[in-house]
Amino acid sequence: MHVRYTVTPRPTAHKFDVVLDIASPSPDGQVVSLPAWIPGSYMIRDFAKHVVYLDATSGGQPLNVAKRDKQTWVLAPTSEAIQVRYSVHAWDLSVRKAHLDATHGYFNGTSVFLKVHGADTAPCAVVLAPPKDSQFADWRVATTLPRVTGDALEFGDFEACDYDELIDCPVEMGTFVHARFEAGGIPHEVALTGVFDVDLDRLCADLKIICEEHLDRMGTPSDLDRYLFQIMVVGSGYGGLEHRTSTSLICSRDDLPRTGEAKITDGYRTLLALSSHEYFHLWNVKRIKPERFTPFDLTHESYTTLLWAFEGFTSYYEPLALVRCGLIDRASWLELMGRKLTDVMRRPGRHVQSVTDSSFDAWTKFYQQDEDAPNAIVSYYSKGCMVAFALDLTLRLDGGTSLDAVMRRLYERYGETGNGVPEDGVQAAVAKLTDLDLTEFFDEALNGTGDALWDRLTGLLNRAGIEASLRPREGTKDRGGKAGTVKEVDWANRGDLGVLLRPGGAKVRAVLDDSPAMHAGVAPGDEVVAMNHLKAGATLPNRIARLSPGDEAVLHVFRRDELHTLTATVRPAPRDTVVLSLSNGLTDAVASMLNHWLGPTAGGDE
Repeated sequence: MHVRYTVTPRPTAHKFDVVLDIASPSPDGQVVSLPAWIPGSYMIRDFAKHVVYLDATSGGQPLNVAKRDKQTWVLAPTSEAIQVRYSVHAWDLSVRKAHLDATHGYFNGTSVFLKVHGADTAPCAVVLAPPKDSQFADWRVATTLPRVTGDALEFGDFEACDYDELIDCPVEMGTFVHARFEAGGIPHEVALTGVFDVDLDRLCADLKIICEEHLDRMGTPSDLDRYLFQIMVVGSGYGGLEHRTSTSLICSRDDLPRTGEAKITDGYRTLLALSSHEYFHLWNVKRIKPERFTPFDLTHESYTTLLWAFEGFTSYYEPLALVRCGLIDRASWLELMGRKLTDVMRRPGRHVQSVTDSSFDAWTKFYQQDEDAPNAIVSYYSKGCMVAFALDLTLRLDGGTSLDAVMRRLYERYGETGNGVPEDGVQAAVAKLTDLDLTEFFDEALNGTGDALWDRLTGLLNRAGIEASLRPREGTKDRGGKAGTVKEVDWANRGDLGVLLRPGGAKVRAVLDDSPAMHAGVAPGDEVVAMNHLKAGATLPNRIARLSPGDEAVLHVFRRDELHTLTATVRPAPRDTVVLSLSNGLTDAVASMLNHWLGPTAGGDE
């Protein structure tokens, strides 16, 4: 082939050594580069900064290499083949970059594979070589790169049809636990890396159920012939990144289903929801893409206002698939949806930033949040989920259709054709499926700020037999979704200062706008050492809550190494925590609608 990459890991050095052979370089001087960002994670990451060295030869002689910019190299003109040698430092234990040590190796192609300009649409060959040290002789490889030589899970020769496929098939190597299952007639694999106890059969059985729910609902992509879940298990962690035929996940080891354990724990439900989210991206983002991502330009930011649909709608379908396929009951689904809505209602930023602006500014705001983020940002994940929730109910109750039909239309119109979705493409798809005039809805939901969408949603939920209520937060671990432990009659007596504290201590993470803490002069980073002349600590949130509105809180805080005494007047705790519950005495029509929407109840949760 015109381009061939040979990747050799050096685990104890935390480096991937790469040899790039270019058979027919550009006669004007070959240009090579690494991307600045990876699809699915909207932040400039400058992968080239991890290149330790890079040199080139041609005809056995050194070839001059000059850098054009931070991520681009220009090789001197030559009429012969070029060999480029470089090394990549791999010490980022995430789903976005590369990590390599004596326990395993992982990389995304955006971190390791230089793009050969002028040949990026041509097929390329990849040699994944094993580590040279004999202590790694039992290492294997898990990737969806098409294999050319070697048995399954062996190091060997692979290929990609073009550069886009090359960088969209991450590689896991090491002594991972591996399993296979079939979903919708498609082979699926799981590769688990880390130290853990897992009921692998149960995990595969539950993943199969989730995958088949999504496949049945959306239709199997015509180009999908296999799928891989790469799961890195750590002590404490969470994250995922979608790819065209795989997903990379990070989970806490307590999130795995343990051998002999039958119930779905909160942690396991979190893992199943994450898996559902990333699998739905098979359609939404990987095949249904914004027009501005078609094709991807990975050299700099690519701006779109549509992340509310691509991440927000995916966040909506994430728990919906779990209840539809029967892995969780409706009470559990309502809790998960309540948590997502709570994330919106707890951010004062919803009053200043629209969900389209949140999408557009993801590069500099959502992905680079600072101490003022709660006051300035609304999440396009959570607010986008709220938009999907309200839109689906509107279509089901009044429009004679559903969001499912909208997603299938988007897939047929864009996912199967390779065309990108215009910035108003979602609204256009909805308009094709219903006679409702939703101009006001979309303007309010997408461009508005404040709580108009919440007010609309609560009315829709009431018609659908679901009661929505708000209560105050109860402690730093309260994520919402559940009824509180404090009685309604006592809520008015709960105090609040408007500070967000770091878990387990009394260090201020953020100060909410127009709050008592802000007016008192409390600043992010302050460490509260005493309140009302008693030592502060992990119990500080509960002590604040026990104060009554109108009380004074005298705070002794360290800012840097300086001690300050500040006085704040306690306010009533805001009702910013969402609880959803099924109404009693559902009519037959509402019960039928719920069954069609959420799947038949397993009993006992209506």
